[in-house]
Amino acid sequence: MLRVVISFFLLLASQSFALDLSKMSDKERALFQNEIRLYILENPEIIMEAVEVLRQKEQQAAIQSDFELVKNYKRAIFEDGYSFVGGNLNGDITLVEFIDYKCGYCKKAHGEVEKLLSTDGNIRFIIKEFPILGEDSLKMSKFALAVKIAHGDKAYKVVHDILIKMKAAPSTKAFDRIINNLNLDKKLVQDAMESPEVKGIIADTRNLAEKLKISGTPTFVMKDELIRGYVPFDALIELVANKRG
Repeated sequence: MLRVVISFFLLLASQSFALDLSKMSDKERALFQNEIRLYILENPEIIMEAVEVLRQKEQQAAIQSDFELVKNYKRAIFEDGYSFVGGNLNGDITLVEFIDYKCGYCKKAHGEVEKLLSTDGNIRFIIKEFPILGEDSLKMSKFALAVKIAHGDKAYKVVHDILIKMKAAPSTKAFDRIINNLNLDKKLVQDAMESPEVKGIIADTRNLAEKLKISGTPTFVMKDELIRGYVPFDALIELVANKRG
C-alpha cells in the first residue's frame, strides 16, 4: 500500500514540478523520501484516498474492457446457433447466462432469473453450458445438450431446471430416471451425449468464455455489459431498466 502512495506522490511531483529524480543526489533523494514519510504520518488518510483513486481507475478500466469484449464477440454471445434461447424470443433485452450445474451460486441465481422472466415478459434468455467444476459438471452439461439435440428446446429447459436443482451427484441411474419420467428416447440421448456435436458445443463455449475472460459462474451478459457473479432479482430488474434507458 505504501508503494502505491509513494508512486502517487512521485506522479504528482513529476506532473506539477517537472521533478527529475535521476538528477537528485543521494542526500536530496533521502530528504525527499523523508518528506514523503512525514507527510504520510501526519496525514494517514491519504493512503486510503490514494488506494481508492487507484481502485476506481482499475475498476473503470475493467468495465471498459468488458464493453469492448462484448462488442468484439457479440455474434458468438447472442447468436451462436446452438445455445438454448427462451423467454420472449422477440424481447427487447437479451440476457445470457454462463452456467455450471454444480455451482452453488448458479443454483441460487436460477430462481432469480426465472422470477425476472416471469415478471418481465420482454426478455430473451440464452443459456450457455459452461462446465468448469469437474467431471460431474461435464456429465450434466453433456446430458442437457444431448436432450436438446434429441428432443428440442422445450425438453432441454425442463431438464435444465431439474439439473440445476439436483443435489445428488449425477449418475446413469439419475439420468435414466429423468429420461423415463419425461418419456425421452434413451438411445438418442445416450448417443448424443458422446457425439462430436455436444463436444463441439462445450468446446466452443469454453473458447468464448476464455476470450471474454470468464473464469467463474454464473456470468451474465446483458446487452453490452458483462456481469460477473451472482445477481439478485432486484439488481437484475434495475439492470434491465438501465439498459432500456
